[in-house]
Amino acid sequence: MRYFLEIAYKGTKYHGWQLQPNAISVQELINKALTTILRKPINIVGAGRTDAGVHAEQLFAHFDIDSIFNIDEVVYKTNALLPNDIVILNIMKVIEDAHARFDAIQRSYQYRIFLGRNPFLVETTWQLINKKLNVVKMNEAAKILLTYTNFKCFSRSNTDVKTYDCDLKKALWVQNKQHLIFYITADRFLRNMVRAVVGTLLDVGTNKTSLEEFKKIIESKNRSNAGPSAPPQGLFLTEVTYPNRIFIHE
Repeated sequence: MRYFLEIAYKGTKYHGWQLQPNAISVQELINKALTTILRKPINIVGAGRTDAGVHAEQLFAHFDIDSIFNIDEVVYKTNALLPNDIVILNIMKVIEDAHARFDAIQRSYQYRIFLGRNPFLVETTWQLINKKLNVVKMNEAAKILLTYTNFKCFSRSNTDVKTYDCDLKKALWVQNKQHLIFYITADRFLRNMVRAVVGTLLDVGTNKTSLEEFKKIIESKNRSNAGPSAPPQGLFLTEVTYPNRIFIHE
């Protein structure tokens, strides 16, 4: 049988999601916990990978095993073995060929900025001190993003992908006092894309980059023309969506 894991984690202490030979990753710790509880080697396959320091409020992964008789018990026991900053939210039975990465039809991220200093948000926001941002202009640039599909200019260099096209559904800044959040949703994202988009939009917000220049950056398809990547701690993967047909409802 194939199962989906629904996972949440705070990425501060980890070198990203993906297994690495000389660093602790989220995937490694979940593999070890499930292997212990299920008493069989488990290697989960994630919906995507987050970089070091990036967080996930919802990420899915799949794995195969003959059967799980008591899902609630496995969730409870696995969480007991995991550190407090990684949580298994649910385990769901899916059809045999369901794939956590390839069957995902939509992903949503938030990038969280705090305008000032807050010691309780150091690990989960990018804190900008004495920085004046034109949020209205940043939202005008965000709307421009929705008119394009090729985002090679925001992709990490030397990335092995077949296409740089992404179908963006949402790109919006919302400010509530000192909290400034960027919401972005698409069918897929390129490596480092959201952080590069945020960094470039902040250049627009500080008047370093005009709206016309922002368009030219996208059209250039050149990463060196875009702004710097925003730091990882403000980035959250917030939702991954799948077609209902892959889930087995009993």
